[in-house]
Amino acid sequence: MNIVMWFESYWEGMKAEVGGKAASLGEMTGAGLPVPPGFALTTGAYRKSRDAADLDATLARLLHGLDTDDTAMVTDRCGRIRAHIEQMPMDPEVESRLRHAYQELCRRCDTPDVPVAVRSSATSEDSPDASFAGEHDTYLWVRGADAVVDAVRRCWASLFTDRATCYRVEMGYDHRTVEMSVVVQKMVRPIAAGVAFTLNPSDGDRSTVAIDSAWGFGEGVVSGEVTPDNFLVDKVLYEITKRRVATKEVEFRLTDHDTVEKVALEGERATAPSLTDAQLKAVARLARTAERHYRCPQDIEWAVDADLPETENIVLLQSRPETVWSRKAAEAAAARAATGNVDLMQSIVSTLMNPLHSRNK
Repeated sequence: MNIVMWFESYWEGMKAEVGGKAASLGEMTGAGLPVPPGFALTTGAYRKSRDAADLDATLARLLHGLDTDDTAMVTDRCGRIRAHIEQMPMDPEVESRLRHAYQELCRRCDTPDVPVAVRSSATSEDSPDASFAGEHDTYLWVRGADAVVDAVRRCWASLFTDRATCYRVEMGYDHRTVEMSVVVQKMVRPIAAGVAFTLNPSDGDRSTVAIDSAWGFGEGVVSGEVTPDNFLVDKVLYEITKRRVATKEVEFRLTDHDTVEKVALEGERATAPSLTDAQLKAVARLARTAERHYRCPQDIEWAVDADLPETENIVLLQSRPETVWSRKAAEAAAARAATGNVDLMQSIVSTLMNPLHSRNK
């Protein structure tokens, strides 16, 4: 049984053991993209600990007769399940391997008690309906082996949020088949962060990389709390064809107590571009490399890591297929095929100008 998977040892056949998040980080690492180092505790580790603690008996007792329309009942029983998992002993072999892997990560990063992100990577998030996406927990700036063990148990417990539990009951899913991998990854200390699309999200133009950027952590960009700087970079010449530097009123910044706080910005920092031209081009090149690897337009999260040398401090945190324009293109192609109204030459030209490939897995 695999218990720990380092990102660099991932191969495609392991996806069911590590879930979508860990699989993506492993695939990006294998493709030579700059990803902060880390490992995943596999679904086998959860299963081994679940069986050792006889969790199935607790689940059967607390979920028997659960009325998903009774909010108070759902909250009470799911809360008791989560509390049980958070307090249950981890299987001794799993805990030993987890602690050893964390110490190895500290050694690789040359940092005692290196701060890490502990992120849920549930296999249910990869289901076609994606109803569990974003449902499970992530813990940032976790330091020390004891804290990592605790955070892993809390990620496991988040399998039984009220919403996820009700959905499984209503869909007739067996709770025993739901499993979770957990990612443990070195935290980035970002100078700036944001997202990049390997097409223009406003019109679907695939000749450019669109980059949104702001100071500090990327949460402000993703949540919409910060109006980001916006740039377009040509994919061939890597010239910056558009730049709009916003007034950034706040920054999400790391404190001395390993917490992230929102800080008001004033003066030059509020109106200064959050990326240099060199950094913009570096982000665009990495985004283009990811697109070539995955063979379809990508939606990428990136950061400028203050802990790395200036010439290699752009790291990728996630890469996933862009969906809006890719779906529109697929729907338009299907509509043309259904009507039989396809101009052959137009189709050839369109394919050459806007190649949309999907990888068969």
